[in-house]
Amino acid sequence: MKFDDIFKEIGEFGPYQRRNYLLLVVGWVLTGPIMVLSVFVMGSPDHRCQIPGLYNDSYVVQGKQHTDLIHKYIPLDSDGEYDKCYLYNIDRSKTVFDNESRPINASKIKCFAWVYDKTLFQDTFVTKENLVCDNKYRISLSKTIYFAGVLTGSFLFGMVSDLIGRKKTLFIGIVFELASTLALAWSYNYLTYVILRFCTGAACVGVFMTTYVLAMEWVGPSTRTYAGLIIAFFGPVGELYLELIAYLTREWFWIVIGVAVPFVLVFILYCFLPESPRWLYSTGKKEEASKLLEKAAKYNGKDISSKLFDDIDIGKKEAGKIWLLFSDRRLGVRTVIIFYNWMVASMVFYGLSLNTGILYGDYYINFLIIVLVEFPGHILPLFMIDRIGRKRSHFIYMGVGGIACLSTIFTVNFGGEDLQYITTALAMLGKLFATAAFATIYVLSAELFPTAIRNIGMGSSSCWARVGGMISPFIADTADLVGGTSGTAIPLSIFGGACLLAAGLTLILPETLHQMLPETIEDGKNFTTKEYKEKSKKYLQGTQEIIVTQF
Repeated sequence: MKFDDIFKEIGEFGPYQRRNYLLLVVGWVLTGPIMVLSVFVMGSPDHRCQIPGLYNDSYVVQGKQHTDLIHKYIPLDSDGEYDKCYLYNIDRSKTVFDNESRPINASKIKCFAWVYDKTLFQDTFVTKENLVCDNKYRISLSKTIYFAGVLTGSFLFGMVSDLIGRKKTLFIGIVFELASTLALAWSYNYLTYVILRFCTGAACVGVFMTTYVLAMEWVGPSTRTYAGLIIAFFGPVGELYLELIAYLTREWFWIVIGVAVPFVLVFILYCFLPESPRWLYSTGKKEEASKLLEKAAKYNGKDISSKLFDDIDIGKKEAGKIWLLFSDRRLGVRTVIIFYNWMVASMVFYGLSLNTGILYGDYYINFLIIVLVEFPGHILPLFMIDRIGRKRSHFIYMGVGGIACLSTIFTVNFGGEDLQYITTALAMLGKLFATAAFATIYVLSAELFPTAIRNIGMGSSSCWARVGGMISPFIADTADLVGGTSGTAIPLSIFGGACLLAAGLTLILPETLHQMLPETIEDGKNFTTKEYKEKSKKYLQGTQEIIVTQF
């Protein structure tokens, strides 16, 4: 008996599994805010140079005398706003002033102290460490370092999970996540901050991965696909909680504390979670696994015989080599296209999520909409991939998302401030379809990689998604190359162009809907042949399992 056949006897998604699933969803929701924590902690408010010698200087103008001092020392940029990085170098014996107290013949020098607008944020790590002007790149660098931690955690927690079990690994991840996030609130300098963000990134993906795997290994094959897609649907709920905390506190210290403290609840819920019976069987702990399965059957109201577990085939573990992904020209082309699509989906998803400041309008409202559009983005694949196919669905998501982002060129350059709301709406549309594309590429990839190399193929694809997350902050920074309102279109145009290229490349991939999953490398090579399609037509199975791994 195959291990998945057990679920037909004890219940594929009975009360016991639903209880465990709900507990894991809570952990999933509370981990979500940490992924986008930098949106508010690293928020960069409006600022200008501090007036020399005026130690009680403020961004808000205090009166006519204050206005005269600002005019005297602070130049205007090309958009008529206060320059953020330069002061006038006033030589009292030579400088000439106009009627508004502005110097006419003064040179400019870089400043080393700033005052910040307190309207949006009372205090952020950017204002604490003055990560502006020449140090502005450190904001993007910190986000890249975070995703480097995510990449590292993907490898480490994956190995630990297979070695000591899902439940123990989840406990390690929870402890690591809580400790590193709490410590983040007391970061006394930039180096400490990025080291701790690296740690939170590693722990965050560890909790995400283990939560997902544990959830999937407790449900039957007929519900596994939708269980995998639905759990991702709850991710934005945690981001909404982050928005609430950020809006109410406006201080980065309390935002971090507000995100970290609820993890204590995950500790409590952890005590009620069982180990994965699949992992127990695979490591020879059959007696312990049998007791868990009997408990699940009893909880689900199923009467089973203890002999049911005597002859279970856990299946041979896949152990593919990465170079087998390129062992044939057809496999190699598909692999490259899949890697690129993962990278672009992640790049656009996190590029728009983590860089709300590049959009027009209210900062908090923009982030709220960016989060809310994830809900329909997760729902779309549930209705489309089994109706029009994975390939067509992904093509539509990437194509429409790319066109939406590219269209901002016209609204920015020809509409200006009058069409700012349309520019923001187009960016939100791009985020919606990037979310849908991210969910769909998981399914498409898992069904295209042959079983012999599926694990290594999905793992490698996930790595490329992390690369997309790592480069997204610097793409957002391209807005500064032009500056002003016109600069907003640059990163969105890059995102849009990358999406359209990904959509075009998707057309090269074969459709996997109603096709038999390729088992061997040879099946992968022959996936598009007439013979294989005929073989797929004859392939009848009560339940077709689709392995979806979303980290």
